[in-house]
Amino acid sequence: MSSTIQRPAKSWKLALWTVSGGCRLHFRRGGAAVLVSGLLILGGCKSRQLTTPTVQMEIDAQHWVRVLLLEDVTTCTLKTNAAFSVIDGRTNLQTQITRARFQQAGVPTSIRLTNGAIMIGGQTFADDHIVILPDDPHIFNLDGNDYRGKLKFILNADGGSFDVINLVPPEPYLAGVVGAEMPDYWETEALKAQAVAARTYCFYIKKRFGVNRDWDLRQTAAHQVYRGMSAESARIWEAVNQTKGQVLACRQTDGTDEILPAYYSSTCGGHTENSKNVFGGSFETLIGVSCPYCQDVAKPKFFFWPMVQFDKTEVRARLLESYASLRPLGDITDILPAGRSDYGDYARLTNIKLVGSTGESGFIRAEDFRLTLDPTGRKFRSTVCQIVELGEKWAFLSGRGWGHGVGMCQCGAEGMARQGRKAEQILSHYYPASRIINIY
Repeated sequence: MSSTIQRPAKSWKLALWTVSGGCRLHFRRGGAAVLVSGLLILGGCKSRQLTTPTVQMEIDAQHWVRVLLLEDVTTCTLKTNAAFSVIDGRTNLQTQITRARFQQAGVPTSIRLTNGAIMIGGQTFADDHIVILPDDPHIFNLDGNDYRGKLKFILNADGGSFDVINLVPPEPYLAGVVGAEMPDYWETEALKAQAVAARTYCFYIKKRFGVNRDWDLRQTAAHQVYRGMSAESARIWEAVNQTKGQVLACRQTDGTDEILPAYYSSTCGGHTENSKNVFGGSFETLIGVSCPYCQDVAKPKFFFWPMVQFDKTEVRARLLESYASLRPLGDITDILPAGRSDYGDYARLTNIKLVGSTGESGFIRAEDFRLTLDPTGRKFRSTVCQIVELGEKWAFLSGRGWGHGVGMCQCGAEGMARQGRKAEQILSHYYPASRIINIY
């Protein structure tokens, strides 16, 4: 779930957005910004990354977030700016049964698989679950990227690889998400709305799926983008702190509140989509709503995306590889719209009919179809499009928007914020019938 950079708005201001290795200079018009190309070497310019102590390290264990950083690897490199402990990862983390202490700070430590066991800095550990706890400020660098909290290593069942999981308190996690999902120079109210939506999505996924696995979320757009400390800035932390513990919920008939899956995407294209057409299920707060706000924020090439084409052989191969149920169709000979949400001058495809050479037909959700053909979603950007057969290719044209379109439109949130709307109003618009509650 990543957002696009907006077009300029009204009065000019000068703003500085720092990045690793230098600063990027922006001229701001109101809440908007235009990047002046190139990195500037300015006296006193610091990295966008913050190195303040990690907060919430004592928060209750149920609120910690487990982010899968590496999967099925055999080696990685760790560096900390303080000493660290290696503890047994299968015990309560508050107990902290220490297996070893490493005093070297600022020195890369090799972690690798050796004879079916995890070796850290030349010392072998028999435990299949190991946690590394850096001393205050609880910051570590893994393969060149800085993160907060703790680091867990889980030896896979076959003993041939291990997974690496960041155990991080919720607000530091959110600081690494909000700054990755939305530019930090956007309006404060948009950033606050993003913080609440991202926190809500995190705890929904954690509760729904995390209980059955060793991690809660991936760090990619498969869930929501998490870049650790490289995404942090003072403005991002301000948005996170001002919404501390806030999530969106819908009131149940028994009077209880249920956290909802607060989906969001970059640019809806003018109208968001009902979640049941994309993800299934039914949430009264995840219905489609009109969004006249994103067109003035999103870059034109993202709001209206160019035609994309795929070879028929590539389309057939990807579909049949991903969906064994389609194999009785034989060769796919035609692709037809089978369902759409009509928004007047444009429509979003919701279901696709696939016709096979055997005379059989199959159906697939349009969003699944899109991501099967283009897993990155960067070329085939949305299902607001038309399908055209061009010789040995299928083309998708008249494209509009970027992403699945469910829940909050990120560019729309920025557009609303520029008009003076508060975060609560933004969230109420995109998640109607929801309410904000505090979970810690």
